[in-house]
Amino acid sequence: MKALIAKVAAAAFVLFARAITAVRAIWPEEGLPAKPCVYFANHSSHGDFVLVWAVLPPRLRHRTRPVAGAEYWLKSQTSAFIGRDVFNAVLIEREREKRTQDPIALMVSAIDAGSSLILFPEGTRNQTEERLLPFKSGIFHLVDQRPEVDLVPVWINNLNRVMPKGEIVPIPLICTVTFGRALRLAPGEDKETFLERMRAALLALAPKPAGSGE
Repeated sequence: MKALIAKVAAAAFVLFARAITAVRAIWPEEGLPAKPCVYFANHSSHGDFVLVWAVLPPRLRHRTRPVAGAEYWLKSQTSAFIGRDVFNAVLIEREREKRTQDPIALMVSAIDAGSSLILFPEGTRNQTEERLLPFKSGIFHLVDQRPEVDLVPVWINNLNRVMPKGEIVPIPLICTVTFGRALRLAPGEDKETFLERMRAALLALAPKPAGSGE
C-alpha cells in the first residue's frame, strides 16, 4: 500500500509541477545518456529537483534520484515519506561533524546500482545577484571515483520567480529546463580546472541577460 501511495504521489507531483510552470524541456541534439549519469543544475528554489525530475522521460525519471539534505527531508514523517518513498532521494548529512555515512560513497553506490543523480554543485540555494555560485568539490570527488559517468549540465530558468523565498503559494509562470551535451572528467584533470569547466558549461545554457547584445 505504501508503495502504491508513493507512486500516486509521484505522478501528482509531476502533474502539479507541469501545471504551475507550463515547463518546457530543451534537449541536446544527441539526446540524453541512456545509461546512469549525473544531471547537475543551478539551484535557486526548493522546487528545482522536482522540475528536472518532472521533465525527464518516464523511462529515465523512474531511475533518477535527487541528492538532497537529510536534515531537511527527515524533519517530519511526511517529509521523510516524500523524500525517501516518493522521490527515492539520496539523503546526505550536510553537517560534516554529525555525519554517519560518507556522502560520496552513498552517491557512488546509487550510480553502481543503476541510478542517475540530480546534483546542485553550488551546494545551497543561490539568493545572490550572481547567476551561479562557485561549485563545491563534491561533484569532482564523485566522478574522480567513477570517471566513466556522463555529466549533463541542466539550466533551470524562472523557477525562482515561481517559488520566491518565503512564499508558500506558487506563482504560475512559464519555466524552461535546458539540458546540455554530456561531459566527462578529462584524464589527469585537476579539481579546480574541472569545477570551472563544469560551471562554464552550465552558464553557457543560461538565457543571455537583456541588453547583452548577444
